[in-house]
Amino acid sequence: MILMKVCLFVKKNRVQRKRDKSYPFTTRSSKYHSDQWSSQHFPPETTPCKQREQSTFIKDGRRKNHRSAGLFFRRLTTKSCAFWQNFGSGLSGLGIDKLPFKMTAAAMLECAYWAQDQVSFQRAEEKIKRTLHISIDDDTIRKAAGYIGKAVFEEDCRKADEAWAEFCKRPLVSEPKRKKGVLYIETDGSSVNTRIQDENGSTWRENKLAIFFSTDHIYKWKNKKGEICRKIEKKEYVSYLGSVSEFKKHVLAGAIRNGYGRYEKVVLLSDGAGWIANMKDELFGEDALQILDFFHLSENVYSYGKAKFKMNESQYIPWADEKCKKLRDGKWKEVLGELDPEETYKNTVNLYHYINSNKEHIDYPQYSAMGMFIGSGAIESSNKIIVQRRFKQAGMRWGVSTAQYLMTLVSKWESELWESDVVNRTYKILN
Repeated sequence: MILMKVCLFVKKNRVQRKRDKSYPFTTRSSKYHSDQWSSQHFPPETTPCKQREQSTFIKDGRRKNHRSAGLFFRRLTTKSCAFWQNFGSGLSGLGIDKLPFKMTAAAMLECAYWAQDQVSFQRAEEKIKRTLHISIDDDTIRKAAGYIGKAVFEEDCRKADEAWAEFCKRPLVSEPKRKKGVLYIETDGSSVNTRIQDENGSTWRENKLAIFFSTDHIYKWKNKKGEICRKIEKKEYVSYLGSVSEFKKHVLAGAIRNGYGRYEKVVLLSDGAGWIANMKDELFGEDALQILDFFHLSENVYSYGKAKFKMNESQYIPWADEKCKKLRDGKWKEVLGELDPEETYKNTVNLYHYINSNKEHIDYPQYSAMGMFIGSGAIESSNKIIVQRRFKQAGMRWGVSTAQYLMTLVSKWESELWESDVVNRTYKILN
């Protein structure tokens, strides 16, 4: 009996020493497969020998639990590398020890994706733990997303500067043979609460958002009432948390990317802000038609009606419906005659002056006859997608750079440019 125990003890020690000296992974015979990343970025499919289901907690690029060194690749829709440091010569051969935050490009891209997808970095941490079975603290996720977002944003700025430099040499000249259809450019602003005060003591900064789409990407159909309905199926977002002088460069580059000069017509849809009209004149001149987005006009009419009738729905809804119908039918002069230029209310526009200052951009019957898209709140819904969902949750205050980099990632994902602009850029700077 004693001899049997001694033999078992010796055998156990030999097995343990063998495990300590061996490479910590075993290769499976199944074929490596990935839907998004090419195999050149990864070694053969690998799984840990032990503790496969345990998590590795990462903080600031350092593995906290050395025993739970599992999960080198875990399949979600891709095979993702976990994070490693001081693990041995095997990782040095892979080069992971030289990468930012001690993680592979694929893992950094996972952090960037979930950071822009979830409403907070804490939620991104929870999502990564549930889907990839790895624990990465929210601060590391923020840094990894910021690293990628900065690289993508700087590349966008470089392209915008190049487009602006070329524009300054010679104004844009439309091609002689134009493509049938309309290129739409829609712009607006939305505030984000930051940690930096301006000269007036305010911490709110305006994020300027532009959307580019064309008639090639507008789906039309008739509803049961016979009314023509439209849906924008594809669009590109450009978001900039800064001055108009820099934002206009990104608008110019975006317009060129989306076919400016190739389409017969160019339409700029806006909420009527003065800086947008000035930008349109500087960039596109008479080549672009400016239209006051009917959604914004209607929204201001209803807000004015609520203030006028003190939120009494039985009064302000019929009043606003009537004014909007007249404006839609081109009867803006009649509407102005029914308004008092001196009648103003708190937190609402002076409706008389708002309509009068935009009277050259509200000929909706003519626009509709030309088949123009006069607005359906696309920019407003875009502000909810790009800004409000991720950056205006309760109690959120942002560093300007952090917000800009993350906003760039959100814009790329919603524009369906993640693979071309984010993934390719990430691998380029890390290889």
